[in-house]
Amino acid sequence: MAVSKQGRSLPKGIRQRGQSYEGRVYYEYREYVVRGKTITETQKKRRELKYKLEHGLYVERDKILVRDWFNTWMQEYKKNQVKIGTYINYQKYYDGLINKEIGSKKLNSIRGEHIQKMYNEWVKEGYSLSTIKIASAVLNGCFKQAERNGLIERNPVKLAVLPRIKDAEKNRVMTREQQNLFMKYARESYLYNFFAVLLRTGMRSGELRALIYSSDVDINAGVIHVRRTLKYENKQEYKIPEEMQVKSSKEDADETNYFVDTPKTSTSIRDIPMTKETEFFLNAQKNYWRFQVERVDRFLFCTENGEPLSRWRVQGEIDRIVKRIRKDGHEFPHITSHVFRHTFATRAIEEGMQPQILKAILGHSSLAMTMDLYSHVLPDVKAEEMDKIAGGF
Repeated sequence: MAVSKQGRSLPKGIRQRGQSYEGRVYYEYREYVVRGKTITETQKKRRELKYKLEHGLYVERDKILVRDWFNTWMQEYKKNQVKIGTYINYQKYYDGLINKEIGSKKLNSIRGEHIQKMYNEWVKEGYSLSTIKIASAVLNGCFKQAERNGLIERNPVKLAVLPRIKDAEKNRVMTREQQNLFMKYARESYLYNFFAVLLRTGMRSGELRALIYSSDVDINAGVIHVRRTLKYENKQEYKIPEEMQVKSSKEDADETNYFVDTPKTSTSIRDIPMTKETEFFLNAQKNYWRFQVERVDRFLFCTENGEPLSRWRVQGEIDRIVKRIRKDGHEFPHITSHVFRHTFATRAIEEGMQPQILKAILGHSSLAMTMDLYSHVLPDVKAEEMDKIAGGF
């Protein structure tokens, strides 16, 4: 029987090696070794290893590839823990960025310099800092679980440093003049009411596209219930649970999955007070098409055939309107549907809305996100605020 350096008897199958302990398991004429900092930890690892060997669950660490572990991590640790939209995004970032760089490498061979090299390659390829940060977060979660499971000694993602690059301009907003000009040219658009509501509520595009008049627009209470968001993915790449799918008769129905998901965060599930103007545009949209959109299974904002409205459709309409504005000799920046959300927030800030109230309306998960918007208000507003305190010195 083995003894410790202090002369104490050690449990069967365990011996001391330096300041740590080593446990051995024999199975089908082969010897397997586990290591732990304490006797208790080593005994636990021996029991777990023996169970895996007896039930066919053991895979030698030296043979596990990054892509195999990623698939296991997604299926066993993420599938039932995150929203379907988040799950798909994890898979997208892995497929698009991570797999080609390290997917075929052995999991326990990845070191900090490999992760660093991958970051640097992404910078060369022109990926934004925000994209790299998200991919890094996915990697970190994957390797962190591998470390917990004893598949690697140390999480290599923690040893790499994110690149210092400037992201594209953040929080772009329309000035009041640009906002009015856009809405003037959008008057004949079938998405005019959509743009008008975006500007008056700060809703995300997917949230507004998933709005159902009968259940989400409460005229009596004067609020809009934000309960879901509309998304879609390629059927051939990502499997969407059938109960979440949205029926569509459009030509690309065989290729595209429209599905409803819960909003971005738990705080995104919220009620937004309706102004009289907002109510007007919502009611105008209800009566816009020849069909009745107040039916439970119909989205308020949809295509001319009553089918789900994609973000590409929205962006295409925005681009067409901006093109017409520029054609008439006006300078106008490239904008997306998210610019309407930041524009709403900026107008709210300019009119003195308190941060906590704006946070609740926008559905931000933290006050810091809302305060970041306050730090990006238009320069002339900052100057006006400084003028207010000028006389106090």
